[in-house]
Amino acid sequence: MYDVVGVRFKKAGKIYYFDPGELNIPDGEFVIVETVRGVEFGKVVINKKQVSENDVVLPLKKVIRIAEQKDRLIVDENKNAAQEAYDVCMQKIQEHSLDMKLVDVEYTFDRNKVIFYFTADGRIDFRELVKDLAAIFRTRIELRQIGVRDEAKLLGGIGPCGRMLCCSTFLGDFEPVSIKMAKDQNLSLNPTKISGLCGRLMCCLKYENDEYETAKEQLPDLGAVIKTPNGSGRVVGLNILERIIQVELLEHEQIVEFTLDEIVKEGAVSFQATE
Repeated sequence: MYDVVGVRFKKAGKIYYFDPGELNIPDGEFVIVETVRGVEFGKVVINKKQVSENDVVLPLKKVIRIAEQKDRLIVDENKNAAQEAYDVCMQKIQEHSLDMKLVDVEYTFDRNKVIFYFTADGRIDFRELVKDLAAIFRTRIELRQIGVRDEAKLLGGIGPCGRMLCCSTFLGDFEPVSIKMAKDQNLSLNPTKISGLCGRLMCCLKYENDEYETAKEQLPDLGAVIKTPNGSGRVVGLNILERIIQVELLEHEQIVEFTLDEIVKEGAVSFQATE
């Protein structure tokens, strides 16, 4: 087992584990840590706890120290410098007539590297651009191509629900979302109804998916013939979340609603689908 604290470097970024050593670091404190990118400034979002070897990437890097006021000033200076670098890069992209969209620029805490995030439809030959930027900033340059979901996460915005985007406020990682989830939830398959600002399927389709999958395992399929307290009937409608089944009774030729509990008590645990 390893003692770790969870650190975030962006508001809704991924959480990384670091070894706190002998430091007593409360939740919400800012720290200076060593990463593969160099020395970075991050926020502790998970208090000291123990995790297994499978949950960490070895060798586990240590927290260098708790951040001081001067460190926060450096972060502010880096943000201002990143904005200037953004303007310079935009100018150079236009000079080289590159078909790419610059999304964000970020300096590492120690100014050892400046990272330019961009989107593009295909591969971009930006070798000349990198040479120009390296000559101007005299530090390591990294151009990182990101997807449209990452772009939305960086830029933020308001979703169709009227709230700030989940990806830019609390989602650390993107989880796979499929059109099957929308079908299972009986949602409109109109792309404009189930797509987010990024143009991809909305992340929130995943939130209730497990509940719908569980319900579908318990409920009969549409068209199945089942036993009810009022006799046998064919399933013509389902309210998945409330576990309500609409049944067209075969003998009475009327549609009646039953709860799943009522159907199970009747003994219709297995269902027979009709041709």
